[in-house]
Amino acid sequence: MKVFEMRVARADKMRLVPAFCIAMILSVSLIGSALQAQSATAPPVAPTRAPTSGLVRVSLQTSVGTIILDLDKAHAPITAANFLKYVDQKRLNGTTFYRAMQMAGGASGLIQGGASGARERILPPIAHEPTTQTGLSNRDGAITMARNAPGTADADFFICIGDMSGLDAHPSGAGDNLGYAAFGRVVEGMDVVKQIFAAPISPTKGIGFMKGQMIAAPIKIIAASRVKFIPK
Repeated sequence: MKVFEMRVARADKMRLVPAFCIAMILSVSLIGSALQAQSATAPPVAPTRAPTSGLVRVSLQTSVGTIILDLDKAHAPITAANFLKYVDQKRLNGTTFYRAMQMAGGASGLIQGGASGARERILPPIAHEPTTQTGLSNRDGAITMARNAPGTADADFFICIGDMSGLDAHPSGAGDNLGYAAFGRVVEGMDVVKQIFAAPISPTKGIGFMKGQMIAAPIKIIAASRVKFIPK
């Protein structure tokens, strides 16, 4: 597994420091933490583009309810295809949502799930598709790949709660400025996402900045499968 920490240099731009890069802690596929909230006086962000074609619908059946996702193969083909391999090969069945990172008093953050280092489940890592290339963004309901360096994403992913656009690519930043690859969004079951987000946190699990973010009783992903998608 991969672990790294991200910090915001300026709240109004949501930049990550040092040098928008990763502080490697352990070999865990976990996205970094310690993003600060944007300034209350910051201008409103533009809405995320809603893709209208190239969608593949996926169901994540969890022990607390079902989350329905639309994966955007048109704009993030490599990342969406990778996730579909895990779905089709049933590699996500029996995994968990194991992390809930809360910020801004719980108004925003993310939940993270996936193989969590189980080597028998993990496929080779994929090329990185930055948000500047895909046109997608880490906004409320986005599903995104966890990674260490660009090109290391494999089986772990997260779902955003609230505006997490600080995790987008920031080309003007120094160092690793490529952000995290969003590749779809939740279309049903945000209530389930928020229930997982509010799950009790272990006071002892996790190392360093990860303490206070690990779910005490991880939420099981019972099954991940494709479902028929009929565009409106």
